[in-house]
Amino acid sequence: MTQCCFLRVHTLFFWFWSFHRMALALCPQVLCSLGGWLSLYISFCRLNKHRSYEWSCRLVTFTHGILSIGLSAYIGFIDGPWPFTHPGSPNTPLQVHVLCLTLGYFIFDLGWCIYFQSEGALMLAHHTLSILGIIMALVLGESGTEVNAVLFGSEITNPLLQMRWFLRETGHYHSFTGDVVDFLFVALFTGVRIGVGARLLFCEMVSPKPKWFVKFGGVAMYAVSWCFMFSIWRFAWRKSIKKYHAWRSRCSEERQLKHNGHLKTH
Repeated sequence: MTQCCFLRVHTLFFWFWSFHRMALALCPQVLCSLGGWLSLYISFCRLNKHRSYEWSCRLVTFTHGILSIGLSAYIGFIDGPWPFTHPGSPNTPLQVHVLCLTLGYFIFDLGWCIYFQSEGALMLAHHTLSILGIIMALVLGESGTEVNAVLFGSEITNPLLQMRWFLRETGHYHSFTGDVVDFLFVALFTGVRIGVGARLLFCEMVSPKPKWFVKFGGVAMYAVSWCFMFSIWRFAWRKSIKKYHAWRSRCSEERQLKHNGHLKTH
């Protein structure tokens, strides 16, 4: 009994010491990242004074999306390790830098969303889980491999989502470009976040290396993706039906015009 209590105290002390070391080592990086994203937002606000604050925030989001896709893709496909075969691996220095960069962004964006009350509970839950997941990987010093893979899958559709918003704001959404953006967004979300995400979650769950709470976080993030997926599929279905009815209407008008054009005048 005494030995069991000693082990628990030792474990708690180890976790506290690990968190303390992480905070001292990584907080400056996270604060620099937060300051960088905030400075970029302020710069966009000054450059786009005739636009809304959301316009500038979405420019920051678009920039982070492009940057994080490139960095996480390099880590996953080139630098390694491969997340499907090495979940729970120790974090590499590059993974730590990317996670700190992304953590600063999510803190900025979550604060902006709460202040301006621009998003619903689902998006706030997504940002909160993302922040907790990144902090967890940084504190543990491991599982950065799969967290980076989740970052890639989550952000790969983000630029398209922002493009949809910009097209709406500029009055160009109801066009061929808007249709292409919507199609790519739905296809990538379904294929990557749901399809590939399921494979990654399976590899995470069957591997003995990741901690149980890391696996729980993966399940929670995948559940959030499914909540988004239901909304996206409803949107895609409504838009498809609307496009189909518009096509039927055009075909009917064309047949009527063709028929009337061949009518003989009396």
